[in-house]
Amino acid sequence: MAQYIPTLNYYGGGLPLVCTMYVSLECYFGLNLNPLSHPSEVSYTIMPNMGYFEFLPHDPDQPHEPSHTELLDLADLQLGKEYELVVTAYSSLYRYRVGDILRFSGFHNSAPQFHFVRRKNVALSIDSDKSDKADMQKAVEAASNRLMKDNQTRIMEYTTYADTKTIPGHYVVFFELASDKGPDPVLMPKGVTEECCLAMEEELNS
Repeated sequence: MAQYIPTLNYYGGGLPLVCTMYVSLECYFGLNLNPLSHPSEVSYTIMPNMGYFEFLPHDPDQPHEPSHTELLDLADLQLGKEYELVVTAYSSLYRYRVGDILRFSGFHNSAPQFHFVRRKNVALSIDSDKSDKADMQKAVEAASNRLMKDNQTRIMEYTTYADTKTIPGHYVVFFELASDKGPDPVLMPKGVTEECCLAMEEELNS
């Protein structure tokens, strides 16, 4: 939901964006003990009394390779490393992979804390090029900064897909735009679209 943070900040006038819990339908995973922290800095403290938590090591340099098969307990984790969460809920007594990638960020007293990185295997793929949601979000933010610079125009929503019908394949991105100048339809000056594309390509290639 990171794409909505600029819009919420804009309409909220600087009010704190609070997410108090990290949960699923089956189980509570963790609590945000510092609810007024910036969304990019939120860490969740794992509550071991709510379920049995295990972790699959995840290599961010090879995000699309199969995860390590050895499950680790909380006591075996390394600070700064990324892991995929595996949960056995007390209410259901079956184990499942949550599909979230977490980074071990520190401790609250002796309780481990984790930063949510992203969902696993959410990626656009063209041949050998793969871009996950976080990569695309950074690219869209680069395009949004370019639009705001000279045109006072914001990206309200976006969606994208990988078009492999052409050679070479490419990403198609749709923007929903809104202007700070008023409710009239947004007309982009000549060349701005190309500049946005270049800004996105540079961010994806970095």
